[in-house]
Parts: sequence; structure tokens; C-alpha cells
Amino acid sequence: MDAVIKKFMPPSAYMEKPVTDRPTEAEAEAAVRTLLRWTGDNPDREGLVDTPKRVVKAYREMFGGYDKCPAEELGRTFEEVAGYDDLVLVKDITFHSHCEHHMVPIIGKAHVGYLPDGKVVGLSKIARVVDIFAQRLQTQEAMTAQIAGVIQDVLNPRGVAVMLEAEHMCMAMRGIRKEGSTTLTSTFTGVFKDTPEEQVRFVTMVRGGRG
Repeated sequence: MDAVIKKFMPPSAYMEKPVTDRPTEAEAEAAVRTLLRWTGDNPDREGLVDTPKRVVKAYREMFGGYDKCPAEELGRTFEEVAGYDDLVLVKDITFHSHCEHHMVPIIGKAHVGYLPDGKVVGLSKIARVVDIFAQRLQTQEAMTAQIAGVIQDVLNPRGVAVMLEAEHMCMAMRGIRKEGSTTLTSTFTGVFKDTPEEQVRFVTMVRGGRG
């Protein structure tokens, strides 16, 4: 099957933070030392002396989504699909993100479906799009809309459906401290938005096989 590579110039919204805004690694490590002191601990003790370097390295990985463009992940499509034009659903895509309000983890699963209009994208690319948006400071509502928006903009399918379900550590670790509570968000475009029956079909397929 030959792939069609689409040259897509992404809107700036897909690259939300200019790399030039970043401080140096030394400045970032100094900031971590300040936070360690703020906790009441001693950043010079043996167990913490290398923590600033470790944290900066971990942040580079956990927030790698700022350096990647989700639109580019969707630029390679396939048109030889034997006329298939029904729902493509990738469900139970695990993700780890961070709340933009408290910078603590959001842990959950994404379910992403679309109705192709003559072309499909590699299934792993859908998961990569989820990961790119997850590896940024987020709210679950915004992340849901962003995933649907970039798929709709780049692939131009007949419709996109996205559902996220996640536990927010800002509710479990602090404040109200309610462990195990799950937040669900969903958004629909195109045929899914206009046809309630398609929404029901999507949710039914997501929930299929579950108790």
C-alpha cells in the first residue's frame, strides 16, 4: 500500500510554546533547588544533591510535546483501503499528562474515532497525537478538543469523536483528596456532532466488552 504524504503547514496553535522562551538548564536546575528549599529540605544533602539534574531531565521527557507538532504526525495517509469508509476507532490509549493549574499528574485513557473520507492514517499516529498533547501542561477539556481539532483539520474526515477518561492527582493528592474519581470529557465534529446515533455508536463501541 502506497502512502500519500501531505505537506501540511501547521497553524501556530499546534506549537503552543516557542523554544526560545526556555531558560537554560542551569537556570532550571537552580529553580528546582529553590523549590527543594521551599519544601523545608536541604538541597545539599546526599539524597537531593543530584535531584535538580534529574528533575530537569525528567521534565524534558514529560513535556516533550512542546517540541513536536501533532499535525506533522498525521501528514502521511493511505488511500488504498478497499473502499472502507466506516468508523475507525482506537480506544484505551493510555496517557500521562500534567494539570496546568498545579503541575501534578493526570492519568487516563483516550478513545479516538473518525469516519474517513477516502483516506486513513496509520493507527500509531493517533496514539502519537494523544501523547504529544498529553506531554504539555493541560486541562482535560482542552486536550480533548485539541486532539479532535487537529485530526479534523489535517485529515478532513467526515467526523471525529474523542473521549478522555482520567484521574486528576490535583483532586487525589491535595485539596478535596478524593482518590479514584474519574473525569470524562468528549467532543464530536462533523457527522458525529450532527447525528446523535453516531455518538451512541461511538460510545457503545468504546464501552463494548466492559462490565
